[in-house]
Amino acid sequence: MKNSFIKYFVFILSSAVLIIIDQLTKNIALNTLYDNEPIVLIDGILELTYVENRGAAFGILQNRLIFFYILTVIVFFVIFTYLYKLKLNQHYLLIYISLILIFSGAVGNFIDRLKNKYVVDFIYFKLIDFPVFNFADICITIGCTILILSLIFIYKGEEI
Repeated sequence: MKNSFIKYFVFILSSAVLIIIDQLTKNIALNTLYDNEPIVLIDGILELTYVENRGAAFGILQNRLIFFYILTVIVFFVIFTYLYKLKLNQHYLLIYISLILIFSGAVGNFIDRLKNKYVVDFIYFKLIDFPVFNFADICITIGCTILILSLIFIYKGEEI
């Protein structure tokens, strides 16, 4: 019982912190970058620029809000199902961390879609002309990477 409380408490607290960071950085981007020139952090490599993304990663699926709402609810359901089943011990720590990151990023972008009908992106890796992204996207990408790699190399064949 106590272990279960800790599992959910840490999940909610960690997620809340990441979601707040995401929303704060997007708000700062909106207030400083909207209708302004990009801010060059490293010339030719990294810039901050304001973009309203009405699609998903790399701008695909533009203006498909209902699809994103449904997909996000499915992602939440899957995350909470795995969180419920997940044993809270050091062996499964990577999965636990990945669930926190994916959930936080999904909520951060979901808030934008509900509030604005688009996601605020502002980090531009100019060196390779990578699509503009945000903190929530970073959380999702790192979380998915940790999850996939750990499932392949650490938890292969285990029932989680």
